[in-house]
Amino acid sequence: MTMPYEDLRETLLDAALIHVPFDGWTEATFAAAVADADMDRTLARAVYPRGALDLALAYHARGDAQMVERMQSEDMSELRFSEKVAAAVRFRLEASDDKEAVRRGTTLFALPAYAADGAKAIWGTCDLIWDTLGDTSQDANWYTKRATLSAVYSSTVLFWLGDDSSDHHATWEFLDRRIDNVMQFEKFKAQVNKNPLFKPLLAGPNWLMSQIKAPVRMKDLPGSLTPRG
Repeated sequence: MTMPYEDLRETLLDAALIHVPFDGWTEATFAAAVADADMDRTLARAVYPRGALDLALAYHARGDAQMVERMQSEDMSELRFSEKVAAAVRFRLEASDDKEAVRRGTTLFALPAYAADGAKAIWGTCDLIWDTLGDTSQDANWYTKRATLSAVYSSTVLFWLGDDSSDHHATWEFLDRRIDNVMQFEKFKAQVNKNPLFKPLLAGPNWLMSQIKAPVRMKDLPGSLTPRG
């Protein structure tokens, strides 16, 4: 019986993770995973056309799915919204059960040839966080929320990779500080927009920003002036 497509992907990814700490997300790892899974190489290429790169992205997507599952199962009703965002980032990092695999992925996506794939993966993670938390913004805020969270998430991942404190306590403190910085900036923006002295100066920029709409579908990124349908 032929194995379902998703099972093929999971089997090959699990086989690859054994080799990633030694060989990174490389073609050597891909070849070893194919051999360990006793999979035809042509079939493996059909499942992961770009080999190790697609394996690394699949590992990232697996963590995203686990994060969303936990966000939906945890009771966060008593948390402030900023605390929910921080919790989501923490859930995402805790879904990464192999720090060396993440470290190797960070190295891979730091290469110019794969930087766009890495940026897209991070953006996708932050988009999932906002969507799962119920974000309904349809204007420029759709972009600024995800861009800001992408910066917070990226810096927290780098801190987490070097954190050897108990239960990553230092990482969670670092994350809380980054979220506080964002909230302070948002508060400052709101104060500026409400200040009557600045209203004439901001009329033009605010009008332009109001014309920017969130994408109808993810493939429309980075968006357009066309409103959502």
